Amino acid sequence: MGQHLTAILLSTGFALLASTAIGYLLARFQIVPGTTAVWGISPGAAAAITLLAGSFGADARLVAFMQYLRVVLVATVASLVLMFTSDTETPTPNAIEWFPTIEWATLLPTLALVLGGAYLGNRLRIPSGAMLVPLVLGAFLQDMAILVIDLPPWLLAISYILIGWRIGLGFSRAILAHAARALPAVLAATLLLIALCVLFGMALGHVLELDPLTAYLATSPGGADTIAIIAASSDVDLPFIIALQTSRFFIVLLVGPTIARFVARRVDNSRVDKRIK
Repeated sequence: MGQHLTAILLSTGFALLASTAIGYLLARFQIVPGTTAVWGISPGAAAAITLLAGSFGADARLVAFMQYLRVVLVATVASLVLMFTSDTETPTPNAIEWFPTIEWATLLPTLALVLGGAYLGNRLRIPSGAMLVPLVLGAFLQDMAILVIDLPPWLLAISYILIGWRIGLGFSRAILAHAARALPAVLAATLLLIALCVLFGMALGHVLELDPLTAYLATSPGGADTIAIIAASSDVDLPFIIALQTSRFFIVLLVGPTIARFVARRVDNSRVDKRIK
């Protein structure tokens, strides 16, 4: 990953700058509340962002609406790009074995890492620490061959169901009506973010002499799972794509709270200035 450090920083920095500017406009024109707009338009880590947003004053329901709209659009655009730029067919996912034999020797240490890391992250008051500490520790320990991360499909399914219940059961008629009114603007904002990242990807690809599909997949604003599936079945630079997508995931979680607070203050200050005038 170190050899791609410049590309990682430039790509992630541009995506964050673009999403922050778009989030500011959504908040400034009162389409979506301040911190909610920034969390909702964040370029990646949809599930983690949705969980964290509520802890930082955002409306997790609207954040979920915006985040998963972005995921659907990114996945759709990526599939269309593959269809029109490559002879490779859109890959079909392999059948999932939901209940493989439980390997307690790897599952128990994984669960201990998740719980212990989340506790440590909260105790140390690290921004997004409950998410970041287990992720960083897990990546380090697995890379050093100290730990094998074991996440069986049934455990992932339960986790996603709990996330869905937590967010979905909080929706009300008022929130659904708000989301419906905001949909055209949020849709346009998300497509604008995707378009800006495409343009940046093409420029980065030209500078680094990458093929267009590699450049696009590497700089796509999120949808990492879909991007990884497409990249694995295509003639692209897979390590480069995974490095950029994974790094952006961590950086978005790390700086997301700070950016959200900054934008919220700017929006509040601008409204105060208007009232004074």
